[in-house]
Amino acid sequence: QVPLVESGGGLVQAGGSLRLSCAASGRTFSSYAMAWFRQAPGKEREFVASVTWSGGSTYYADSLKGRFTISRDNAKNTVYLQMDSLRPENKAVYYCAADSSLRSVATTRASYWGQGTQVTVSS
Repeated sequence: QVPLVESGGGLVQAGGSLRLSCAASGRTFSSYAMAWFRQAPGKEREFVASVTWSGGSTYYADSLKGRFTISRDNAKNTVYLQMDSLRPENKAVYYCAADSSLRSVATTRASYWGQGTQVTVSS
């Protein structure tokens, strides 16, 4: 098991920024590729970004490239999502996920999930 706890969500005005954090428990954090997903009301959960075990490579949903940045700090067992130039349509519950497979972590079949953190963007 890899308990994951997200934080950093909240209400922000359009054009603003938020940084989400996802803290993992245990000593094997660096063994897992990590990802962020989001789920808007009435929609399916969708991939946002993923990062490799060392943090050396990152991947993004095409629509979010340039505005969202994923990173990780293995010494702190934490993965981050920096979100800039936020738009009302970015409102969603944001989840982090972990999996030993880089391919699997980018899908909803990822092994471990947090409870999510709500992001709301006002216009």
